[in-house]
Amino acid sequence: MSRTTTLVAGLCLGMLSLSLPVFAQDDAIKTTWTCPAEVVELVQSLPESDRVLNWWNWTTYEADNTRSDFGALCGVTVNEDNFANNEEVIAKLRQGNPGYDLIVPTSSSVELLIREGLVQPVDLSKIPNFANVSVHLVDPVYDPGNQYTVPYQWGTLGVGYNKEAVGKEVTSWDDVWSFDGNVAWIDDPQGMMSIALNLLGKDPNSKDAGDIAAARDFLVERGGNVRALAADDGQEKLLSGEMDLVVEYSGDIFQIIINCNENPDQGCADKFDFVLPEEGTIRWVDNLAIPMDAPHYELALAFMDYILDPQVAADISNYTAYATPNQKAIDEALILPEYLESEIIYPTDESASKLFAALDVGQEATRLYNDAWTELRTLLGQ
Repeated sequence: MSRTTTLVAGLCLGMLSLSLPVFAQDDAIKTTWTCPAEVVELVQSLPESDRVLNWWNWTTYEADNTRSDFGALCGVTVNEDNFANNEEVIAKLRQGNPGYDLIVPTSSSVELLIREGLVQPVDLSKIPNFANVSVHLVDPVYDPGNQYTVPYQWGTLGVGYNKEAVGKEVTSWDDVWSFDGNVAWIDDPQGMMSIALNLLGKDPNSKDAGDIAAARDFLVERGGNVRALAADDGQEKLLSGEMDLVVEYSGDIFQIIINCNENPDQGCADKFDFVLPEEGTIRWVDNLAIPMDAPHYELALAFMDYILDPQVAADISNYTAYATPNQKAIDEALILPEYLESEIIYPTDESASKLFAALDVGQEATRLYNDAWTELRTLLGQ
């Protein structure tokens, strides 16, 4: 799952092109967060070559100053590598942690990471800023008690569309199925079939083979207008005019809407919209977690606390155009007003009440979803 308009492959830890040395000066740092004294002492006891934090993250999923400010405050260098999807993270960690201190898994993969012992418990007593997390994101079903994760960013899967091409307001999944034009669904087997299961009145995370087959058939019957199963680049297909309507992540669509509206010379101002269909859709949460055998556990906990500082959290969400889990950042009006007022980023209570999570369904059910999706691709000619 990408959090930007461009995917890049994961990089090895030896490639430090994404590393940020400590150049930031304290007088340029907006946050009032301070590095715990015991962490500073620990860092100073390390050889200079080991004064690092290795972060494995989605691409450009942070503010410009996120890593450099933490580095300046704690006296370390934050190295960042990027991955393209959760499956890449799982596959690599199954082979043994190559040296990462922090990862950013999506809610749908957290249970598997915990079950397979690929992540380790976090000490919330060393993350006092966890108190800033919005109530609706505390104690999630995929990690009861937040024993292994703290939330980083969240968003939804919905429908982006060209208002001129569609010719009417899109409000429902039926509008997607019945549109006489070019449509792209996101190439996400469980995501798309969870939506179908929900529409069929079944558990969106069903492990039942019959339910999964029914979801496949439901989508096949309604996929006559599908011209592509997009590898999370639906926003680019929408912007180029290749597609008129796409199933995509909220932030990806909001980014092109903002860009078009801020650059009227591009000729796309007020051309696109995004909707959460009235029947309901998926809400995902990305989280910070510490892999097993992380070399700098205490530093990773400090980074989690730093990320949950209201100013730091606001800087990140103001850059990514995804929703912050930080209620204090919202209450202190640190989020850009145009973002906070956007129902794309922060759904209304009515829309939020119809959101559901796509969760880990286990190895056997995952195979059933993937097999059903392969059959769907063939039947739709994709």
